[in-house]
Formats: sequence, C-alpha cells, structure tokens
Amino acid sequence: MKISHDWLRAFVPHALTPQAVGELLSDHTVTLDGIAPLRADLVPFVVARVIASEKIPETKLSFNKVDDGSGTLLEVVCGAPNVTVGALYPFARTGTVMPAGLTIEKRKIRGFTSNGMLCSARELGLGDDHEGIFALSVDVPPGTPLLGAMPIGDTQLDLDVLPNRPDLLSHRGVARELSAL
Repeated sequence: MKISHDWLRAFVPHALTPQAVGELLSDHTVTLDGIAPLRADLVPFVVARVIASEKIPETKLSFNKVDDGSGTLLEVVCGAPNVTVGALYPFARTGTVMPAGLTIEKRKIRGFTSNGMLCSARELGLGDDHEGIFALSVDVPPGTPLLGAMPIGDTQLDLDVLPNRPDLLSHRGVARELSAL
C-alpha cells in the first residue's frame, strides 16, 4: 500500500519525519518496504527575486539581476514576457538538471551572460503553462528551496499490508493506527 506522508499529516497532525513515521509503523503495526521522495527532481531549485530588469533592444528578451539568496546578484537572460521587478520565481542555478534532463549552463545570449534560468510551470513539470515564468505568491526570502516554499514535494511510504489488516488499506486506516501509537 502506497501512503502519502502529507496526507497522513492531514489526518493526524504531527512533526515526525517520513522516516520516523515509517519506523514507528514498522515497529508496531506493518512492514515498511520503502520510502521514496516524490518530486526529488525539484530539490535543486530555489526561490529567486528579480531585482532589476531591462529589455534587450530588438528582441523579446530581458536582462535581469536576480537575487537567489547566494549573496551575489546573478545576471540572467529571460525570454518570458511577464518578468516583474520585485516578484519571486522558481530559479535554476547553473549546473541544475531540469526535470526534462537539460543541464543549465552559463551562456552568452545576444551579448549578455546568463547565469541560470527563471522557470515556467511546464519547465518544472508542474503544469502546461509555458506563456511566461511561474510567478510565486509566497512570502519567503530568496534562496529558499522551492520544495520548502510550496507544498509540491511529498514522501511516499510503501507498506506491506497483510491480509489480516484490511483497515490499513487506506490513508484513514493508517492514520488511525498512527494516532493510537
């Protein structure tokens, strides 16, 4: 039975890590076959704030100064029309591997150096929207991991439920058992 840690937390509020929940259930109730983080491909992405933006003449591109929390403003070229100074966006630093497999590299574009990428929802695998970069409506400082700023990364617990415990074949049943421990 595959169980979502976030769903368990919704049924039984707790501050335990997925590993601790798995160990607790395994010690008292059911065998834990494995723990797998979901959307681990988004771990290297951070939240970044656009500090300055100017259009590159005769193109649809903009040249931006981006605060990624590293202490140094990065220069980033972006082709999205919705870049707004002061807004927060998902950011892929140089060296980040995108969910589709592309590695972000430092590049020279139209005479400007780009040190990373502001990302759209489609580039992150979070939707089909590719008309602009994904504006975040969160209140976190630049450099915050994207998975920490948005509830999009869960952990899956794989439980080996025996035939004598059909009550553990649902999130509610596992939550009830967890709350009794």
